[in-house]
Amino acid sequence: MVLSLVVWLGGIIFFAVLAPTVFSVLPTRHMAGSVIAPLLTRLHWMGIVSGSVFLASSMIYAHVSGGSLRVFAARHLLLYAMLVLTAISQFMVTPKMAALRASMGDIDLAPVDSPARVAFNVLHVWSTRLEIAVLLMGLVVVYLTASALRA
Repeated sequence: MVLSLVVWLGGIIFFAVLAPTVFSVLPTRHMAGSVIAPLLTRLHWMGIVSGSVFLASSMIYAHVSGGSLRVFAARHLLLYAMLVLTAISQFMVTPKMAALRASMGDIDLAPVDSPARVAFNVLHVWSTRLEIAVLLMGLVVVYLTASALRA
């Protein structure tokens, strides 16, 4: 149960360190984006699988230790929200960003004020916000889970 949560949150933290490094090391933003985009997809799938494993494990643990699945326990509600935000990022935001990126060709050559570039930048901000929200909620889940396991 805890391992699945740590894998997800560790992946987000690693990605938060990796992405800026890739953009600073590679010669163009287009190349860096070509590396980061598939990694973000993998991170989302890690989150979806890890979140599902956590929920199943947590509910089984709650049932065995207390006789109830505790479907509406705070940690489960936060996990549902984390999964929804991850799914929004994976299935709504990321595909739109990919389509905009493909329509621009090399993003480094697209004018900063072009509609596609502006739309891409707005989606990028939302993508970042979604990941931050998932991370913060995940940290609360870690605390709530540790508290529940200690009791």
